Amino acid sequence: MKFDVILRVGTKLILPFVLLFALYVQMHGDYGPGGGFQAGVIAAGMIILYAIIFGVRRAKEIAPQRVVEIMIPLGVLIYASTGAMSMILGNNFLDYSGFAHDHLHAHEWGIFAVELGVLVSVAGTMTAMFYAFAERGR
Repeated sequence: MKFDVILRVGTKLILPFVLLFALYVQMHGDYGPGGGFQAGVIAAGMIILYAIIFGVRRAKEIAPQRVVEIMIPLGVLIYASTGAMSMILGNNFLDYSGFAHDHLHAHEWGIFAVELGVLVSVAGTMTAMFYAFAERGR
């Protein structure tokens, strides 16, 4: 029983730092290892850890199944919209030149938008897969 309390308290203490690390990996992806995929897996890992410690039902209160299922195509939409916006601005698909006043800032904004789409899709997919496997085991 004490072990259960330690796990629950420890998980509640560590989860904000896991989310912060996911955001760091997302923001750091332009300059080093990391990016949307890694950040999405870390963010999904946060929900999965919560589900393992507190139960899938409680995890679905924080990240409902419907929201998770919407995240998957939403991330693809963000990614595709970034490319479409490039074309609307008169450039090639995913050519970020028109996103800002100079090439460096335009590239940063474009990569950020694409990586955000990847983060949303990956986090949704990984969480949905966990929910599917967790429900199957019942």
